[in-house]
Amino acid sequence: MQTLPMDGVVVADFSRVLAGPYATMLLADLGATVIKVERPGSGDDTRSWGPPWTERSSAYFESVNRGKRSITLDLADPQDQQAARELVRRADVLVENFRPGSLARYGLDYDSAKELNPRLVYTSISGFGSKEGAHLPGYDFVVQALGGLMSITGESDGPPMKVGVAVVDVLTGKDAALGIMAALRHRERTGRGQHVEVNLLSSLLGSLANQMSSLLTTGVAPQRMGNRHPSIAPYEALRCEDGFLAVAVGNDAQFRRLTDALGLVGLADDPRFATNAQRVAHREELAQLLENVLGARTAADWQRRLQGVGIACGQVNDLARAVHYAESLGLSPIVDPGGGAAMQVRMPIDFSDHGTAEVTPPPELGAHTKEVLAWLEDPEQQLSPLVSRRNSR
Repeated sequence: MQTLPMDGVVVADFSRVLAGPYATMLLADLGATVIKVERPGSGDDTRSWGPPWTERSSAYFESVNRGKRSITLDLADPQDQQAARELVRRADVLVENFRPGSLARYGLDYDSAKELNPRLVYTSISGFGSKEGAHLPGYDFVVQALGGLMSITGESDGPPMKVGVAVVDVLTGKDAALGIMAALRHRERTGRGQHVEVNLLSSLLGSLANQMSSLLTTGVAPQRMGNRHPSIAPYEALRCEDGFLAVAVGNDAQFRRLTDALGLVGLADDPRFATNAQRVAHREELAQLLENVLGARTAADWQRRLQGVGIACGQVNDLARAVHYAESLGLSPIVDPGGGAAMQVRMPIDFSDHGTAEVTPPPELGAHTKEVLAWLEDPEQQLSPLVSRRNSR
């Protein structure tokens, strides 16, 4: 069996919903042993977040919990608290997204965990950090509003709009996984663990890239522009015969190729459009001229034609067509974990020296409690491999 980057790393996953479970699923995909601690009876909140439902759970829960073991512990019960503390003592990484400070009453806060296990990488995920915002509940939708993302999303004459997926949770999960791996590298050099903290608001602000840079450079907050780019034109969704085509032109040479392909002879030399800055200044006129031609053919037809001359473009797909397109490029985006679980999106990282973890189904609630408790009681006992099934398409 191939060695994976995170083989031998034990993760105690006390998180639930999305950001934390997404982070720990990434670690499981990379080979870590992830033990998910859930409430008896109900488990992770997302087990009941449906429809849609799978044969065993909700599609939401299964989307971020493959490759893990599930145990149920009542943290208010002294015996289960002791088991939780033993798990902390045996783990390399702990991930939690309780409200800051609330785990102290169970003896599972960072200071307590550090006493049990000085090598532990203790990772806390919150909505707004552990200082003045510690009491605020963190929901992706609310953070999209407070963090400014909604102010730059949507049509210029429409209301603020959230992104169509809980993108802040996903970004925060990735930040958490990155912080964990950096802390593990630090531990290799020093022998010491540490406290890694990430929060939804900071992860969002850190991801705003050129839009945040625009604010910091000019002092003026960017506004909604629909699908358009504040600094590039054409860079938007243009109407074709049957739908829309996303067109991204990054320089003058590309613009000339675009206009030549559309039969708009001389347009690249028009003073209104000869440079990117001029195209940005006259974007409305430019879009109208382009759509006058694009409207004569389908988006798929134009995609083939324009990609053939090196123009970045693509029809606006729904998710099903997006998967099919990725498959047509040989990217194998979907994996089947088996066991009645929903199909899964494959981890999007490939390595030259090793593969990824064999895909295993998201766990049923408490399915591994007995085995894990026995492992915690006997240091000589080994956890048995998860039943796996690798199958991508």
